[in-house]
Amino acid sequence: MARAAIRDARWGNATEVKDQDYVPNGPMYWNAGAFQRSYLEMEKQFKVYVYKEGEHPLFHNGPCKSIYSMEGNFIHGLEIDKQFRTKDPEKALVFFLPFSVTMLVRFVYDSDSHDFGPLKHTVADYIQVLSERYPYWNRSLGADHFMLACHDWGPEVSRSVPDLYKNSIRVLCNANTTEGFVPSKDVSFPEINLVTGNAEGFIGGPSPSKRSILAFFAGGLHGPIRPILLQHWENKDPDMQVHQYLPKGVSYYDKMKKSRFCLCPSGYEVASPRVVEALYAGCVPVLLSSGYVPPFSDVLNWKAFSVIVPVEDIPNLKQILEKISSRNYIRMQRRGVQVRRHFVVNFPPKRYDVYHMILHSIWLRRLNVRIHDGGQVQ
Repeated sequence: MARAAIRDARWGNATEVKDQDYVPNGPMYWNAGAFQRSYLEMEKQFKVYVYKEGEHPLFHNGPCKSIYSMEGNFIHGLEIDKQFRTKDPEKALVFFLPFSVTMLVRFVYDSDSHDFGPLKHTVADYIQVLSERYPYWNRSLGADHFMLACHDWGPEVSRSVPDLYKNSIRVLCNANTTEGFVPSKDVSFPEINLVTGNAEGFIGGPSPSKRSILAFFAGGLHGPIRPILLQHWENKDPDMQVHQYLPKGVSYYDKMKKSRFCLCPSGYEVASPRVVEALYAGCVPVLLSSGYVPPFSDVLNWKAFSVIVPVEDIPNLKQILEKISSRNYIRMQRRGVQVRRHFVVNFPPKRYDVYHMILHSIWLRRLNVRIHDGGQVQ
């Protein structure tokens, strides 16, 4: 039923659905009608079972005030969820493995050993317990289960059990196709650095006409892309405000809010919190990465509200940005402001926010449904 409803909406055959909260519309969506229908079907049918096994701090817990804060926020959101969480595993469409990779790294990993073994053994032992206690893992070989990790080592930890890596839905910030991320099976998880534990004070910014800086970046020198960016643009051009370290007393977030474009180069891993920070600040993100699958890209057309620049074109970055007309820039900026609702962290979660968009991405993969214009509804 859900597949048929989504297919009809995708082909334009469905009757218009009224929604008092939000109606997706515009080129930011591959197919706004299909997305809305899919979202509403999810609200009717989607149920998640959270395994009860495991104790704090490694399980049912996660950080909420760091670059990996989305681990803790999602785990907490699902723990208190009365709509999507079910206590009856027979009613579940998916099963959540409630461990936090960040907490595993903090409490199990020995930084002097450079050995992932203890992390992998903990996850493997946990899944072994679940597979012996319940029938659900074995009956699908993990295909209706999901894990999530915003920590860089999430993909590596997922290799602890072959079926977890191969079959399960991996919800990862480090969504890198060159490292085994499979967009049709796995979910790209937005990295959001909640320094204070919430997004209050970070959302909003001046209109496009009051943004005097063409492009801005400030960040540490790590990974293969940032050295290239800094080599070509640090202190080279007043329009391109590229810094490794900001001058004392200069606010990072104020700079973003005064910029038209915010540069988002990958570090050692492909995800960057700057992507969401840019959307929060009303700044058009410029994605500089290789192999990165942006969050919710099965629903969102990122080219409509961001600029995607290949690494080899970094020397031409100013020229590329200046070629974007004022009219197109304003369109992109306004579209980014509109889709920002899908990246906002709310307490408690609200419809169409980041928590619900993550669930929706899992829902689509569990149904094996695509709503991209170029995809197939199966």
